[in-house]
Amino acid sequence: MENVKEFMAGVIRKNPGELEFHQAVEEVAESLAPFLKENPRYAEANILERMIIPERIIIFRVPWLDDKQKVQVNTGYRIEMNSAIGPYKGGLRFHPSVNLGILKFLAFEQVFKNSLTTLPMGGGKGGSDFDPKGKTDTEVMKFCQSFMSELFRHIGENTDVPAGDIGVGAREIGFMFGQYKRLRNEFTGVLTGKAIGWGGSLIRPEATGYGCVYFVQEMLKTRGEDIAGKVCTVSGSGNVAQYTAEKLMELGAKVVTFSDSAGFVHKSAGFTAHDLKFVFELKNVKRGRISECAKALEGCTYTAGKRPWGIPCDIAFPSATQNEIDENDAKTLVKNGCYVIGEGANMPTVPDAVKVFQEARILYAPGKAANAGGVSTSGLEMSQNSMRTSWTREEVDQKLRRIKVNIHESCVKYGREEDGYINYVKGANIAGFVKVADAMLDQGVV
Repeated sequence: MENVKEFMAGVIRKNPGELEFHQAVEEVAESLAPFLKENPRYAEANILERMIIPERIIIFRVPWLDDKQKVQVNTGYRIEMNSAIGPYKGGLRFHPSVNLGILKFLAFEQVFKNSLTTLPMGGGKGGSDFDPKGKTDTEVMKFCQSFMSELFRHIGENTDVPAGDIGVGAREIGFMFGQYKRLRNEFTGVLTGKAIGWGGSLIRPEATGYGCVYFVQEMLKTRGEDIAGKVCTVSGSGNVAQYTAEKLMELGAKVVTFSDSAGFVHKSAGFTAHDLKFVFELKNVKRGRISECAKALEGCTYTAGKRPWGIPCDIAFPSATQNEIDENDAKTLVKNGCYVIGEGANMPTVPDAVKVFQEARILYAPGKAANAGGVSTSGLEMSQNSMRTSWTREEVDQKLRRIKVNIHESCVKYGREEDGYINYVKGANIAGFVKVADAMLDQGVV
């Protein structure tokens, strides 16, 4: 890679219209450019040029019958991005926004994230433009069974091990695993995020949120600070946001916001354990809107059509979706005193906003480092499945903490700049790249 602009021109030409993918690749290319000049063996072997092209892309039709016996059809995808250090590993996303470009961006990010965990997992991602919202359990089951009826040909415990993501929780994983077992006539650890009673791991639902908080704790330690007493804004109200809030509250921080696609709720006094229980019930069981919190919880207000980044805070946890913090949001956060960002979602901050954070010299943790707890615990679930055993909650949590500490140490190793500022973006990208690149060099031109 001689020049980032020329490199990106080629990426854009070969992947037209895939804006999120372009964004993810450019961030990595900018971080790696100086490193590749200092380590020409990677550039000479065109490692990055090879890493940005998926090893395999699978696209398929998913027909299913709704409750009115009407035929519906969606598109299914699986991006098998890189298997240099292990089987493809990454979630399945069911959401109307799913398209090839978004999944390629997520799969590319997953390669680096999985590498950072130090576990033997390659990178992949998949999903469908199917929307589980508003569907009955029977309709979701029929879709999942049809989806797996094609996907099962391409996955396996030693080949590709999908997990959940947006729109894919315990219900969907259960339906897909049942269909896989039925078609293959075998009980293997082919999916992670399973229920505890049939091969799942303790702490897996909590892992992404918990791990994000653990990473922020490590960042704060570099400034001699603790998370207790900090005011935290959290976006989203799904799995990641819920368990981020739970761990923050357990550690003595004050969580003041949640959101969904329609708006956000704010409680200046901080949400309580009772409030959080209401959010769990609302989102996981009733599948309702976050606005209902304003009616049910004392001191809680709702703002429609906006995100929570105008609320003053010490730490912000963007935990909803990609590109949810723009440049103006970033400036507002910094102006209002926010000095730590822990990304629970994948690439929730646009590039210009990242520059705002870095120029302000605040502690900014990119998603591939901060939210790697989920896939880390998925890897631990794979290990337990392979050994036909299960670890206690304490054992898994301890291993998760250790992994997050290791990731932080790797980011510091490669990301510390001359003035002492830790550029976590650069650190995460280089640390994640090196392990995969070395494996690719060892394995030849394949």
